[in-house]
Amino acid sequence: MSELIIWTYDWVPKGPRGFVRDLRLRWACEEAGLPYSVRTIPFDGRETNHLSQQPFGQVPFLGDGELQIFESGAGLMHLARKSETLMPGDPAGEAATLQWLFAALNSIEMVSVPWWFLTMTGQPDNALAGWMGNRLAQLETVLAAREWLVADRFTAADLLMADVLRVGKVRTFGDRPATEAYVTRVTARPAFRKAHADQMAHFAAADAKRAMVDS
Repeated sequence: MSELIIWTYDWVPKGPRGFVRDLRLRWACEEAGLPYSVRTIPFDGRETNHLSQQPFGQVPFLGDGELQIFESGAGLMHLARKSETLMPGDPAGEAATLQWLFAALNSIEMVSVPWWFLTMTGQPDNALAGWMGNRLAQLETVLAAREWLVADRFTAADLLMADVLRVGKVRTFGDRPATEAYVTRVTARPAFRKAHADQMAHFAAADAKRAMVDS
């Protein structure tokens, strides 16, 4: 098996820590027991210093031997195909997992991210609040009827959906008890806790290195 390499920034400000999307790939590898290493690119100059690996200057991107894959969703799909822990091997289970992976990105995160950015502007009226509320209400109906999105068990679909939903302002939007129970259940998994702790430790270590350089 070729070496899996997850690429992220060498440092980020405190705000996004715990939410930088290399965590999605770390978490998937931890769930599946896939060995991996983490390598970094400089945060400073990130807009242009790795365009050959990620044409939008973002992270993460994933190395798997000669393969290079950018976008966290694409990387997660690639990892899911390596392990039935992340995606059932039968056609129906794979299709169901993939449709919910895309739903997390295209039906929920596509709304929640621009809604979040508008909330950060401090404007009293967020024009996307109605759209956001409708999408989350639709998902609440689904989650009230099932514990997991696919195959009555945890899959990569739950990993990605919970990662989208656990953002603080999204998580507290409205009264959605089934969704809250779902996010709590998924993020209580040991693999998430380890991936999250490892990312936080990675950036904390970077703080120490920066402090030494600045002193």
